[in-house]
This record gives sequence, C-alpha cells and structure tokens, in this order.
Amino acid sequence: MEPIGHVRADRDEAVDDDWGDAVSTIELEGFDAEALRGLGDFSHAEIFFIFDRVTEVEGGSRHPRGDTAWPRVGIFAQRAKDRPNRLGATIVEIVSVDGTSLTVRGLDAIDGTPVVDIKPVMREFLPRSEVRQPEWATELMRDYW
Repeated sequence: MEPIGHVRADRDEAVDDDWGDAVSTIELEGFDAEALRGLGDFSHAEIFFIFDRVTEVEGGSRHPRGDTAWPRVGIFAQRAKDRPNRLGATIVEIVSVDGTSLTVRGLDAIDGTPVVDIKPVMREFLPRSEVRQPEWATELMRDYW
C-alpha cells in the first residue's frame, strides 16, 4: 500500500483532544485533479491514513490513554494510534476541493501524515441501526472534537 498524498496542517504533534475545528489539506501526489472530480458534491469524506510516527504498537489490552478509571480493553476495542498496522480512519467535513488539494475539517492527523485513501461518505454506508458504546468511550471522546 502506497500513500496517495500527505496531510498539510498546522498541528505537528499528536495530542489527544480538540480536533473538531482542525482544518487541514490533503495534497494528492501522483494524481491529477480528475481524481477528486465530484468529491466536492459530498459534505463528508472518510480519510484513511497511516500513523507513521508511531514507534511501538499494541497487540493486547490496556487502559485507554493509560487511565485506570477506565476498564482494560483490547486494542481492537479502541481507536488508539499505536495499532498493529498503524491505520487511522476519520470521517471529516469537506471544506473545499481545489485541483489536487482537498481541504477538510476535523481530521485527527498531523502535518506530513501519509494518506492512503479517500472515500465519500454516503448515508447508505452509515450504520443502519442505533450505535451503542460503553460509558468510558463517551467520557474519553468528550473533548476529542
């Protein structure tokens, strides 16, 4: 899998919270503007990226963010960056499309992050039933966006 582009953003440090207003641009590489044609007709896109600066990965369980007030859960029961394949995915708001640049709001990736795919968000791919999650996840995400 090869990157299709990279994130350009003011944030260059992976901090846990306050991503909601983060505006960043994905600069495509090796593609022309045709690759983004029609994407601006959508309100949101899902961005798939690599946590390329993660040096140690988790394969077992841990307390999310190291907080012992939350239960110990497996890496696949959380969205931590130190995952076995270091793959991140976030649904973002599309701000604009200009040539080979896609500007988005709410991407929790730092400057220089490799992007491996972009997909438009379609209602039909969203959950068709109610989404449920444990209380600790709600607490963890309280300040994320």
